[in-house]
Amino acid sequence: MTTTKPSDSFLENIVSGASFPFGPEELEAEAKKKMSKEAFGFTRSGAGGEETLKNNVASFANYSIVPQYLKDVSQVDTSIELFGHKYQHPFLLAPVGMLKITHEDGEIAVAKAAAKHHVPFIQSTTSSYSIEDVTEASGTSPKWFQLYWSNNENISYSMVKRAEKAGYQAIVLTIDTFMFGWREEDMRNHFSPLREGYGTGNYLTDDVFLATLPNVDKESVVQGILENIYHPTLNWKHVAELRKWTDLPILLKGILHPEDARRAIESGADGIVVSNHGGRQLDGAVSSIDILPSITEVVDGKIPVLLDSGIRRGSDVVKALALGADAILLGRPFVYGLAIDGQKGVEKVIENFIQETKVSLALSGAIKVKDARDIYIVKR
Repeated sequence: MTTTKPSDSFLENIVSGASFPFGPEELEAEAKKKMSKEAFGFTRSGAGGEETLKNNVASFANYSIVPQYLKDVSQVDTSIELFGHKYQHPFLLAPVGMLKITHEDGEIAVAKAAAKHHVPFIQSTTSSYSIEDVTEASGTSPKWFQLYWSNNENISYSMVKRAEKAGYQAIVLTIDTFMFGWREEDMRNHFSPLREGYGTGNYLTDDVFLATLPNVDKESVVQGILENIYHPTLNWKHVAELRKWTDLPILLKGILHPEDARRAIESGADGIVVSNHGGRQLDGAVSSIDILPSITEVVDGKIPVLLDSGIRRGSDVVKALALGADAILLGRPFVYGLAIDGQKGVEKVIENFIQETKVSLALSGAIKVKDARDIYIVKR
């Protein structure tokens, strides 16, 4: 059991005189200074008029914690268990592709930072570095693999097998990116990191994919990825087929409709991630936190439910846990940390997020993650 006094890091940050930004708005502003206009726009923006992007964050303010006091919360334990693995904290780093647009070390830096703090890192299919590169850099630290389905299904199965061989602990099949969302910021900037070759790490090292190309050059590789990665015929049969190809837990990322949650269980999924892709796919979609209670009601504890999209603070984690999530995914904040100071920047974001989560949990009157289910939440 990993326990700590929630006040320790707060006081350390005061006396250290550290200048690293703390809040999400500060992180974003500082990252903007470090990144190119195109890369920052790609990372920060959402689809369409960004209604969903904004509501993801704003919706958390509609939920208020009713704390209980006069409890001994001097030692807080934030550990959780998922699929037979114990993790020290109730969050994972969300899959974010093409991180080399943010920092030269990309996924390598993020994986090392996650390993230092014992936080699971979910690696994207469209990483700048391969599964094997990340494994070599971060050793046996907990890692999951996010899968974009390929039109050539053998490529999908090949990457899953590579993840298995590398010791990854779960497969996260993203179901909401079978085509591009309407991303106006990228169109204004005439920028597609995928087309520019930033997401080739796993493809350049995949023999099954390479065998489909006429030539192994940048243009052929990028075109091959584009021909495979968008798959509008993706359906429940593919989920059932994937189940036959791996013994690893399979989570479906992109669940928003309660009926899809029910079908996920029926299809053999081991978990779901309630997510609208950080507001980057369908603008006008419901915010993840608003639909979470409806999803957890349908799931009824049969499989783990994780929450993605809109998490920015430790109090957001507490609210999500109280509303039924088993864990959450942290996305943009760690990317901004990467932009600010590479691996050290990611480490600092994770460190502060861990401590803010512990403080928020303790001040709510809970000392364990499972106790968060008893926290009283009021919705406006």
